Amino acid sequence: MPDIWTIWDAELGYSTTSLLQNGGEQANQLASHDGAEPMWGISRVRPDGVPHMHIIPHSTWEWRCAEYGIDPDDMDTLLDIVLHEPWIPDPGDALAAVQPGAAAVLKEMHGLPTCWTPGVPDADRLAAHLARIEAVKTHRVVMVPENRKFRQDVVDYVGLAMTVPLDPLEPVKTLTRLDPARVAARRKTVDYYRASRSGPVMPNFDIKPPNTFMGRKPWPVVAGG
Repeated sequence: MPDIWTIWDAELGYSTTSLLQNGGEQANQLASHDGAEPMWGISRVRPDGVPHMHIIPHSTWEWRCAEYGIDPDDMDTLLDIVLHEPWIPDPGDALAAVQPGAAAVLKEMHGLPTCWTPGVPDADRLAAHLARIEAVKTHRVVMVPENRKFRQDVVDYVGLAMTVPLDPLEPVKTLTRLDPARVAARRKTVDYYRASRSGPVMPNFDIKPPNTFMGRKPWPVVAGG
């Protein structure tokens, strides 16, 4: 049987930024190095009552969309994947074989394609990853929302004037909007890495290294030509 972890809350924060606390940019700091990426803190409680915070950068959603072809608006699938991924065992970890839950997951995921397996359709990659997540939820850990009344009672007890949402993950689902250009750019990264695993890649308009712009026609050799 899997361990039951309860989800209590989701809180938005941000990564380190180079801006001065009192406003304005620090001297000699480029705007592109600003940082302040949105980061979600998912509050959870282990079966033994110990609280735990799972920090998820906003870019994680973009990467999973790029790697598995997930619809950027499908936050239910993205959350289910990202919340349970930490319990996917490493096949190269010898200790995983002696932990019954991890061993059972390894057995079920054996032979499944990953996001890096060449020549596999997105639908098959996603189906394989969802199968790994289901194996985790069957044999290791499953995340479930904590009872709303219990969460509200705790909030009331500590004196916070707020009404907790029915779904503790509601803030993530209602505030997260993925930029199609950022998802597409990460997809190009994934495609280039996949292609380069089997040998040198001749860059083209769709598959190319970072900071590369191939164009769709030969560029003039002489300036102004």
